[in-house]
Amino acid sequence: MESSPRETYPATAPSLPMLKRDQPLAIYMEGYVGEIAGKMGYGILRYSPNPVACVVDSVTAGQSMSQITGIRREVPILATLQEAKAAGAEAVVLGVAPPGGLIPSDWYPFIDEALSLGLSIINGLHDQLAPRYPNLRPAQWIWDVRVEPPGLSIGTAAAAKLSNKRVLMIGTDMAIGKMTAGLEIVKAARAAGIQTEFVATGQIGIVVWGSGVPLDAIRLDFAGGAIEREVMSVADADLIVIEGQGSLIHPASSANLPLLRGSCPTHLILCHRAGQETLRRIPEIKIPPLKDYIRLYEDLAEACGTFARPKTVAVSLNTADLTSEQDAKTACEAVSREAGLPCTDPVRFGAGTLVQALATGN
Repeated sequence: MESSPRETYPATAPSLPMLKRDQPLAIYMEGYVGEIAGKMGYGILRYSPNPVACVVDSVTAGQSMSQITGIRREVPILATLQEAKAAGAEAVVLGVAPPGGLIPSDWYPFIDEALSLGLSIINGLHDQLAPRYPNLRPAQWIWDVRVEPPGLSIGTAAAAKLSNKRVLMIGTDMAIGKMTAGLEIVKAARAAGIQTEFVATGQIGIVVWGSGVPLDAIRLDFAGGAIEREVMSVADADLIVIEGQGSLIHPASSANLPLLRGSCPTHLILCHRAGQETLRRIPEIKIPPLKDYIRLYEDLAEACGTFARPKTVAVSLNTADLTSEQDAKTACEAVSREAGLPCTDPVRFGAGTLVQALATGN
């Protein structure tokens, strides 16, 4: 069911600022193994080329991570940091994304202990840890991923002048599989001989890919320019896959306009979850008919003819909640009929359908 995480990672991705690709990781997921909020941990398990020494979760310690999550990467679940250290971990990833993206106060004793054991920290949440812990050991580090990079400027729509294909992953909700689908497209496109690059825009994508921009940490004036800079840095690629964020109908989402203006996409791929009819955390907000939702994105991207209109070419369907492969295929067929577009789950069935749709889409 799962693709190999080592196959998925692109060999040409740039080196990271701190993390070395041979450093073993421990993923902190206390109380969240099997929960949607554990998406940082799942992304690392599925796509990071780093060795993963263990997952730390006292609740499920001793159980099978692959059986709980369906991710085919066998790593032990251990109860303590001492066990993680003994298993060879050199850095700890905070593998949970709680609502609001802030570090819960009851995590700090764990972070204190990790640093006291000499472990480094990868923190993808909004609260910065480095200023709180200035006195680290030699070779020990804290990587606060959600920090605005220097030298940003405002957007200029420079990407609109490129002649390549740029596909933006859009979604009907948050945490619905936009990064996952994007990385699966990159793997499949490269396997097909297409020169393809990925623009990571969130903390998970940045950690597994090795570069990118943490869009929700960028001041609004520079958000479009930040995306534009990342797209232009890989402008020689025939296909650029831009990781999407949020949803146009989500009241907490403000990322879509910078993504649209910064990347000036030529194509869109809609990401949706099988059977989901409302926003997961705000169930009183219904997801509109998919054709109407697609038209909304295309209209906003085009802005009354100001920019070229992107074409939505396919739907990536998250079928993780369906245990039967046949049920997943049936769900994809139903969404394909509703949207009038090819539809697949790239994790279950591979991203070939999505790559083919991009190759044939005008």
